[in-house]
Amino acid sequence: MNYEELMRSAIAEAANSGDDVPVGALIVSPTGEVIALGHNEREADSDPTAHAEIVAIRRAAKIRQDWRLEDCTLVVTLEPCVMCAGAIVAARIGRVVFGAWDERVGASGSLYDLIRDARLGAPAEVISGILGDECSAQLRAFFEARRG
Repeated sequence: MNYEELMRSAIAEAANSGDDVPVGALIVSPTGEVIALGHNEREADSDPTAHAEIVAIRRAAKIRQDWRLEDCTLVVTLEPCVMCAGAIVAARIGRVVFGAWDERVGASGSLYDLIRDARLGAPAEVISGILGDECSAQLRAFFEARRG
């Protein structure tokens, strides 16, 4: 799988976040086919759980008609938080690829490491820092524009 190419697709998906923090996520099949896309929709849906990862996981499970996504890869522009890490573990996603670290609430290796915690089930493979500078720049530009 070409993680940089997939991350570029996730960055493009993040741009669809509107007034939400620009985070984009993809669920990818073992053959590299994008099954589902998601971006943050918390503001649009008034839903605190509508993080990009959750949106993509829900869509992929519905498309596959199976909540088990163990053969899939999640590609996301920002390190998953605790809630999203829990959903990743629950969906049994086998691999997580992310761009920017989230030192404030990250749960995939920075502040916490829930995705690789064997006490919660089979640990997922985590690949970090793919196009991290580009992912960070997208987030930074969003927050700078808001501070205006």
